[in-house]
Amino acid sequence: MADRYLHFTSTASGRFLTRRLGLPQPAPLRRWTPQSPSLEGPLLHLSAGESAHRDSLGPVLAATGLEVTDRAERPAAIVLDATGVTTAAGLSGVHAALHPVVRSLAPGGRVVVLGTTPSPDDHHQAAAQQALEGFVRSLGKEIGKGATVQLLRLAPGAGAASAESTLRFLLSPRSAYISGQVVELTAGEPGEVADWNVPLAGHTALVTGAARGIGASVASVLARDGAQVVCLDVPQAEEELSRTAARLGATALPLDITAPDAAERIAAAVPGGLDVLVHNAGITRDRRLANMAADRWSSVIDVNLDSVLRTTDALLSAGAVNRGGRIVATASIAGIAGNNGQTNYAASKAGIIGLVRSLAPRAAAEHGVTVNAVAPGFIETKMTAAVPLFIREAGRRMNSLSQGGLPVDVAETTAWFAQPASGAVNGQVVRVCGQSLLGA
Repeated sequence: MADRYLHFTSTASGRFLTRRLGLPQPAPLRRWTPQSPSLEGPLLHLSAGESAHRDSLGPVLAATGLEVTDRAERPAAIVLDATGVTTAAGLSGVHAALHPVVRSLAPGGRVVVLGTTPSPDDHHQAAAQQALEGFVRSLGKEIGKGATVQLLRLAPGAGAASAESTLRFLLSPRSAYISGQVVELTAGEPGEVADWNVPLAGHTALVTGAARGIGASVASVLARDGAQVVCLDVPQAEEELSRTAARLGATALPLDITAPDAAERIAAAVPGGLDVLVHNAGITRDRRLANMAADRWSSVIDVNLDSVLRTTDALLSAGAVNRGGRIVATASIAGIAGNNGQTNYAASKAGIIGLVRSLAPRAAAEHGVTVNAVAPGFIETKMTAAVPLFIREAGRRMNSLSQGGLPVDVAETTAWFAQPASGAVNGQVVRVCGQSLLGA
């Protein structure tokens, strides 16, 4: 369903009226297209404090395709290196760097603050680096004009090169609906990409729940990025699944992911092994707990969580996920903030977050595989179009960008996790919610 309010506020009369009434004024977001693949304008590279990454960061920023400068009247992006901020007094450098330039950021621009992991041994450094999180989340809520703000932390041992895939993503139209997020990079090897136009060329990806909606969009973006995609969905959706697969030049695999032999059948369908495994399949069976029958509870837990645990364990144990592989699961802001009438769904999605945080370091050490999750907020789908009007409007407006996201926003985030160069991105749960006012 079209967002008529967003269209209205893009007109002269709409802007005038909503400004007079103090109503939200969402800015249309510019997403990736083949004709417009990057931001338009220079990248302003600033520093606060002494940084060990200043020299090595320059070539990585240049690889984004933006012109890197230390002075610009209308920058498309600003990257502030605050890795050298180790004291409360040093935070004044953050203010001094961004205060004079933040108003000049172009509409739909990007701000990325680079920090480091808060130290468990130096509480002054930990306080200063944790302060950057509050700063970024607040700036994201006030910056406006469709711009976004993120904090990218480099763990000890993580060099600037490990940040290339993440900076390429955050400093591009692909990240249009992500703001106020904290991404922590490990010291893992980033991996090689031969051609950034098709970073998944030669890779095999499987997407569950791929017949329609977000799953179909994920499959489409992975195929666009060069992957050979296997689209999986329940046999009841076989007709729609086949159409989606045919459109993408992909393979259709009608299969109930909760079946006892699901992992074995997936492994048989990809004899060369999987490079990307995307757990997207999910259902809702909403009721308040007092009115929720046991089958409504168990079916949601089985599809959304238990099947993910079972198939992931089995595929890893069988070696069906290749070394250097990527596992991406779909969580939800409901699993972070909770939602009325969704105790089952929120429990299942919070469980996905627990899976990611626990499995990620072990999967990397034992199998050379990363594990991450995307947590969508209000995304414009057939499901959300059926939500009552006032609840739907609240979902759209209650975020820093004052609008709903699109399935492609979730897909682009998944594709970033899936890239070979994202080897340092592990154990992350990134919200694709326009910086929703709900939850952390």
